[in-house]
Amino acid sequence: MSYHTPQGTVLTGLILETFRLNGLLLAAGDRLTSDLGLSSARWQVMGAIDEAPLPVAQIARNMGLTRQAVQRVANVLADEGLVEFTENPDHRRAKLVRLAAGGRVALEKISGRQIEWSNRLAEGLDAEEIKDALAVLSILRQRLEAGKS
Repeated sequence: MSYHTPQGTVLTGLILETFRLNGLLLAAGDRLTSDLGLSSARWQVMGAIDEAPLPVAQIARNMGLTRQAVQRVANVLADEGLVEFTENPDHRRAKLVRLAAGGRVALEKISGRQIEWSNRLAEGLDAEEIKDALAVLSILRQRLEAGKS
């Protein structure tokens, strides 16, 4: 029979807490965006192309999602005029997804709300402890990406 190491026990607790937190974060994101007709999924895709247009496959890789899931969201956003597909100089068939003017306005509204929300959520927390938590989560993500699972 196998037993957890002390680190494995604590990591299992962290993973379970992360699953619960993820659901709550998605629900909070949906509340922040609902009056704009958006969802957390749509917001994530729009945020992924905030600084530069990207192909759907790259957005999916960056977000840890499937290409098909991102394609569905991007298609809906394009139908609503929030993003547009443009030519990709590096790949003839893989179009770039970029924010349209309406998408830029919506993302700016959401970003302002997110800043206020995250500031309220972080009240009373130590910035160094948050950095430590971020570092651990980043290491775990990198290990999983490298196939150390």
